[in-house]
Amino acid sequence: MSFTSLAYLMDIDWLREAFLRTRKDGAPGVDGQTAADYARDLDANLASLLERAKSGTYRAPPVRRTYIPKGNGETRPIGIPTLEDKVLQRAVLMQLEPIYEQDFLDCSYGFRPKRSAHEALESLWQQTMDQQGGWIVELDIRKCFDHLDHSHLRSFLQQRVCDGVIRRLIGKWLNAGVLEDGNVHYPEEGSPQGGVVSPLMANIYLHEVLDKWFEQEVRPRLTDRSFVIRFADDAVLGFACQRDAERVLDVLPKRFAKYGLELHPEKTRIVPFQRPRLAKAGQGRGGGRPGTFDFLGFTHFWGRSRKGHWVVTRKTASDRFSRGLHRIADWCRHHRHDPVKEQQRVLSQKLRGHYAYYGITGNAARLAAFAFWAQRIWRKWLGRRGGRHYLPWHRFYRLLERYPLPRPVVVHSVYQRPHK
Repeated sequence: MSFTSLAYLMDIDWLREAFLRTRKDGAPGVDGQTAADYARDLDANLASLLERAKSGTYRAPPVRRTYIPKGNGETRPIGIPTLEDKVLQRAVLMQLEPIYEQDFLDCSYGFRPKRSAHEALESLWQQTMDQQGGWIVELDIRKCFDHLDHSHLRSFLQQRVCDGVIRRLIGKWLNAGVLEDGNVHYPEEGSPQGGVVSPLMANIYLHEVLDKWFEQEVRPRLTDRSFVIRFADDAVLGFACQRDAERVLDVLPKRFAKYGLELHPEKTRIVPFQRPRLAKAGQGRGGGRPGTFDFLGFTHFWGRSRKGHWVVTRKTASDRFSRGLHRIADWCRHHRHDPVKEQQRVLSQKLRGHYAYYGITGNAARLAAFAFWAQRIWRKWLGRRGGRHYLPWHRFYRLLERYPLPRPVVVHSVYQRPHK
């Protein structure tokens, strides 16, 4: 069923709530307007925005494009919309999100309310353990957000949303220009650059292209158990049967190409991931040593538990580990002349943030290694203050007693979960 009337729900109170939910500390867009400027006459600004949105006179301004490093030598383009555009996109998102939450499948975790990357990792761990590994298909979609086909996206939206005001606004965001180096150009594909609705648009697109297709058309044709886990444009598929994995991998590039998306031919691959005991026994499960694969910043591999059983273990992926240390080194280098107390405060925040994401059961050794190297990096740059080139270890340890850094902690421990 599709919703033919939604815009009547959007009023001043709705836009005011959208403004409250919009981040206020982001960089300004092409108009240079900040949240503080907009809030000085908030009611009048929201009333004008509401009237323009419903009458069709609202014009989506171009987004300001900038680039951030990805950690592998490449850069990722991001768009910075204006504050008013963010507020209106948030208001539309507040209307569409409850509708599509009824449609999205349990295998999808990215940019959804009350769902997280750690829940996706837990689901992946549970399902690989249940089917004793099998074969994993890693998916790598090339620049997914930049290559969403507008005609297909409009067709997907038409299935559930027929409200003219909402669809017109989304169309304007899809066609909004991108300001870069003083020039505005208009891309013919891709979701709104940096927009609040961009993750939802990508989820709607991949729900149709991958999730629903796999559940309704692929799974009934397979001979054994299978699953898919997707977080935004990162996805892995698991199969208990090697032949099923090979068949699906053969058809995946054609399926994505049909909707204007491209899979990386080298990074999209099958990984033998059988439990080692079964692989050694050769019980129809391939033989040989199991491989490893990365998902959401963790390398997954088979290891021994404390009781000696084979379990799926996760550790911080090598590229994420080195990227995190490089960021700490860059910060220490540029702030080595700051007061030590201020350095300790910022470094503590960075380490706690690292532990908050990577602190999962089985990753304690990687956390300890990260803390160890972070301390060495800090010591190195402290030793270069005031023309010095070396800080003796005994002096650094005394400094750590006064300005300690947080110790590594497993935040997401399976042993701390409440029993159901």
